[in-house]
Amino acid sequence: MSEMNKILVETRRWLAYAQRDFTAAQALAREGDRFAPQICVLSQQAAEKSLKAALIFLQIEFPFRHDLELLASLFPKNLVCSQLTNLPRLTEWTVESRYPSRLEEPTLEDAQTALELAQEVLSSVQADLVQQGFSLSP
Repeated sequence: MSEMNKILVETRRWLAYAQRDFTAAQALAREGDRFAPQICVLSQQAAEKSLKAALIFLQIEFPFRHDLELLASLFPKNLVCSQLTNLPRLTEWTVESRYPSRLEEPTLEDAQTALELAQEVLSSVQADLVQQGFSLSP
């Protein structure tokens, strides 16, 4: 398998994981507020995995951290992903909603915001990938 084919396969794998996390978050959102923490975590994970998919395609090394702002800073400045502004709010759900803490649990409104932010990241990644010559269809 050529190096470019390996990159395409890996990009698609990461995008598939991102999409599954996002789809799971949407499904939980239909259940109401009792799954708000899980919705927030899955939304953050969908955003993180999609950003990493684009970085893989662009052949940009990235740290294995959950900091979405850091990941976005690795993108060339002409790409939409480098200009995302609401990432810190989504990044906080990495830990804050995964474990019991001193903070209040996320509300359904928090979960809806997390879903919207994840959708914004997923759409930005897709736009950037297409701009860079990646086909979203297998």
